[in-house]
Amino acid sequence: MRKFTITLAFLLVVASLLLTGCGASTPEPAQAGTDSLSGTISISGAFALYPMMTVWADEFHKLHPDVEFDVQGGGAGKGMTDTIAGAVDIGMISRSIKDEEIAQGIFWVSVTKDAVFPIISAENPVAADISAKGISQETFSKIFVSGEIKTWGEVVGKPEITDEIHVYTRSDACGAGEMWAKFSGRKVQDDIQGIGVNGEPALVDTVIKDPLGIGYSNLNSVFDMNGGGLIPGAIVPPVDINTNGAADTDEYYKTMNEAVSAVASEKYPSPPARFENLATKGKPTGLTLTFIQWILTDGQQYLGQAGYVPLTAEQQTESLAKIK
Repeated sequence: MRKFTITLAFLLVVASLLLTGCGASTPEPAQAGTDSLSGTISISGAFALYPMMTVWADEFHKLHPDVEFDVQGGGAGKGMTDTIAGAVDIGMISRSIKDEEIAQGIFWVSVTKDAVFPIISAENPVAADISAKGISQETFSKIFVSGEIKTWGEVVGKPEITDEIHVYTRSDACGAGEMWAKFSGRKVQDDIQGIGVNGEPALVDTVIKDPLGIGYSNLNSVFDMNGGGLIPGAIVPPVDINTNGAADTDEYYKTMNEAVSAVASEKYPSPPARFENLATKGKPTGLTLTFIQWILTDGQQYLGQAGYVPLTAEQQTESLAKIK
């Protein structure tokens, strides 16, 4: 039997993805006795890729009923640690692969693209100003890294507003933290200041409940997979990419489709947009290789409906060539 270790915060997300996946055009499951593929694939790692991986595992199992999956979340750090130790077949990694990890025999390949977004509470006292003006990359850096900007009034140019900014970050190692640090002008997650919260679901929930809070989140944690809008209580502050002091139409994302489109077209900056990677101990072979090849071909059809960005034809070709 397939085994998925699912946190409560992901239960509704995964259920939604599976339901929407039922409407996709998929091949018929293999008939009993006609499929030569069998075995178990163990996978662990990044929260950012976990919901998508459960969909891929379920769809692949429909095609190959004798292939079972053990998929566990736990953050990009867990995925890499388990992969290096040989404890899993595949690690889900949402950050850059380090040279020292490659030296330890880690092989990696990109399978999709998504992004990290800033989040504030819908009850933020200057939400209307932020929605109109946006927040520049420099301002984000002064909030999350240097701490020079300490009040919400400073963010929107109203010094009479003295409400203190409550900065939240992930206390566990994660790709989202690394990408947000790079966008904020640093290199590693530890460069981000703020109150540490363990796990993305808890971080998002904490920010939503704190009118003075600000944090960051992967796309799939801030947009509702059912309706496609923002999850109740959250706002994605417009990133003032062109620094004109105004939130332009293509800088303001109220729906999942708008966010996905901005990442796919590269209008949203990278970082914090990034590739999601799968890692293996050495080059993948056998059943693991077959599964990754399927993800890079037929499996790409499920990405859009789940809030992820499919690889371009060129990127797809590059990843397939890498695993051959």
